[in-house]
Amino acid sequence: MPIDIETFERESEFDTGRTHAERILSFLLSNDDKAFRRQEIADATDIEPNAVSAVLSRLKERGLVRHKPPYWAVGDRDRIRSAVDLGRSLEALNDQLGVEDMDAWRDASAETPHPNERDGEAQ
Repeated sequence: MPIDIETFERESEFDTGRTHAERILSFLLSNDDKAFRRQEIADATDIEPNAVSAVLSRLKERGLVRHKPPYWAVGDRDRIRSAVDLGRSLEALNDQLGVEDMDAWRDASAETPHPNERDGEAQ
């Protein structure tokens, strides 16, 4: 799918490894003087419109985007910066220590009795 020359000039790289949330936030941040309809965001990010809706809802819950139906705009920059910093920190920890195995955590949790339990009976 071709892109317009403004998008070509604005984007530093077209990394398909980014998450939908990262792609949507990047688009909204680079167009912070505008608000967009869901379909416009979908077209600009090449993400399926229903997926855009789900991601926008999660981003709104976290204060990363603003919504006045039917428009969406970038949210609080400090919150976005904090979220990006946290993501980078987690990525660095995963690189250094390895990715957590959630199934192993669940298995260990199931094997460990609750602190309020003694001899298999709840108190």
